[in-house]
Amino acid sequence: MRILVICGPTASGKTALAVELAEKLDAEIVSADSQQCYRGLDAGTAKPTRAEQARARHHLLDVADPEKQLDAAQFVKLADAAIAEIARRGKRVIVAGGTGLWIRALVQGLVDAPGASPELRAELRQRGLSDLYAKLQEVDQVAAQRILPGDRVRIERALEVHALSGRPLSELQKEHRFAEARYEALTYFLDPPRALLHQRIAARTRQLFESGALRRETEWLLQRGATKALKIIGYGEMAEALKTGDFETAERKVNARTRQYAKRQRSWFAKEAEGIWPLDAAGLCERARQWYEGGRK
Repeated sequence: MRILVICGPTASGKTALAVELAEKLDAEIVSADSQQCYRGLDAGTAKPTRAEQARARHHLLDVADPEKQLDAAQFVKLADAAIAEIARRGKRVIVAGGTGLWIRALVQGLVDAPGASPELRAELRQRGLSDLYAKLQEVDQVAAQRILPGDRVRIERALEVHALSGRPLSELQKEHRFAEARYEALTYFLDPPRALLHQRIAARTRQLFESGALRRETEWLLQRGATKALKIIGYGEMAEALKTGDFETAERKVNARTRQYAKRQRSWFAKEAEGIWPLDAAGLCERARQWYEGGRK
């Protein structure tokens, strides 16, 4: 089955483009965003507005409570079901979002690696980061070259996979690259100039604080005791500001973290697809139409 993928860093214009293309192509949108899937987190995650959702039907928004975490495997299961439903109704499918791992898992499938082990994770967290990285260099040199020494999450996962499977994660990933794709995908990677992206991020952050929307959503999370969601950019900073009253510092931190996140997203997607900018919606629409109808990329 053929799908269109709209990806790129936060604030690059994915939602607006996806909605416009969905209207012109008689398509529906499957969200591939690991934050917009949570109920109640609307402004802080830049979820499509009610007006945008009225223009094009969206799937996989508001499918999980913020106290819980939705992983890539769960996302793929939900996305497969949504795509099948859309296809049954004779509509085209657009996957739009900024979570690279989720998009890769949907199109290429998940690496055949052991699941998480809470016991092993707890044991790894008791050890120093430098010790863990040294161990990774010993058991999986290829992964160690790809993972930054300060990236504890990825280091722990690589060590976990090796401990549970007896094989290096990099070896499993190499085998996976040769697997057949689950969907045929035409991918658009939105790649605006850094200065423009930073302007958009700053404007979005300013609006979040001026409107009070981020504050209201953070207070709602605190009332529910949904501490896991405070790790999402904006909510933890706002929670701290509610304690200290220092909202200016919180805004600066949110702005900086968002820029850093956008940089990581761009690095990921630059390896997955060719970047496009400026946007030519009409040209992209025609190219996508030919793709859906069986033409070449």
